[in-house]
Amino acid sequence: MSLVVVGLNNRTMPLNLFESFAVSNEDLPKALLSVKSRRHISEAVLLSTCNRTEVYVFAEKFHGAYQDIRDFFSDLSDLSADQFNDYLYVHYEDEAVKHLFSVSCGLDSAVLGENEIQHQVKVAWQAAQIEDTCGTTLNAAFRRALEVGKRIRNETHLTKQAPSIARSVIEMAEENLKGLESKNILILGAGEMGEGMANALSKLDTGKIAFSNRNLEKAQKMSEKFGGEAIEINQIPSSLKEFDCFISSTAATDILLSKDDLSQHISKPLLIIDIAIPRDIDPGVSEIEGVSLLDMDNLQDFVEPHRKGQEQDLATSRLVIGEETNRFLDQQSARKVAPLIAEFREGAEEIRQLELKRYEAKLESLTDEQRDAIESLTQGILGKILHDPSVSLNEAAGSPRGERLADALRELFNL
Repeated sequence: MSLVVVGLNNRTMPLNLFESFAVSNEDLPKALLSVKSRRHISEAVLLSTCNRTEVYVFAEKFHGAYQDIRDFFSDLSDLSADQFNDYLYVHYEDEAVKHLFSVSCGLDSAVLGENEIQHQVKVAWQAAQIEDTCGTTLNAAFRRALEVGKRIRNETHLTKQAPSIARSVIEMAEENLKGLESKNILILGAGEMGEGMANALSKLDTGKIAFSNRNLEKAQKMSEKFGGEAIEINQIPSSLKEFDCFISSTAATDILLSKDDLSQHISKPLLIIDIAIPRDIDPGVSEIEGVSLLDMDNLQDFVEPHRKGQEQDLATSRLVIGEETNRFLDQQSARKVAPLIAEFREGAEEIRQLELKRYEAKLESLTDEQRDAIESLTQGILGKILHDPSVSLNEAAGSPRGERLADALRELFNL
């Protein structure tokens, strides 16, 4: 059986294609059950963020699992496998574990070392636990991944120095508008990303800040918390003339604002940043005179220089991840072979007990001390006989030799 991860992200494929594979929080339970129901898959966790959609599975057969996940992606996106197959990345066994640890540590994020991914990994794992789609193997892998993330935060400056994605969006707006002083800004979306951007803006000297959301009550709560006003989502087009920057980050599954919605209402330069996946704003909006439209691809380019100067922390993080991967795999191998060793030793102990019982009549005349001596002697002999096979199995666990030894033990002792 294999631990396998198959994924897509906005670096491996065009954004207009990648957004077809986003899974909303509302759709996550159904998607998890869809993956888990496939023929070759025993356990499943689905991680869908603004720049990745990945399926982690514990599988009966690697090739069967790969086909099952590819079919799931096809069903999810309504695309044929030929349309996205070349963009898939696949890891299995130790590379799958290493990839999960790297993701949890923020090494695979748009912003190197960003902390939001830790929470996203935890939420994805918890969703799988609620839907009962993960078991012993994936539970152990995700638990360790979160522990490794904590270790990286403690032992390097990688996550301490990294801005959040929300903060990076605001920095990108600052750069494009040559500062945000006195600039009026509208934020659409009242989730974690929207709140993160509002928090970053609260530390700056800006002009008017306004909030909008599909649920107006949430926008009103944001305006109460950070100051500003709440705007009905259907009032956004007519309100844009008041703003210099419009940032959108909802979890909507369809376009919220089209080119036609906005074209009649924009009469001055406007920076629009749409980091939603799938996108909230029709890409055709970029054709409107005066509009500058940025998306996740632009954010990726903007934060890329952040990686420079962090080579040492990055190298340390990779060493820690390699060390933790080996440690995890060794522990998993030991756990897999432990039941076999236990059964082997229990079978031998049962034979010892049966033989003592068979000679029980002949031992009746012995004193308690003599009986204790025989008990200790037979236990000692049995322990010495079982020691070397047990050690060899433990040391070879997880390797081809270990599999051969385990198979031989099962065959020879009918385990």
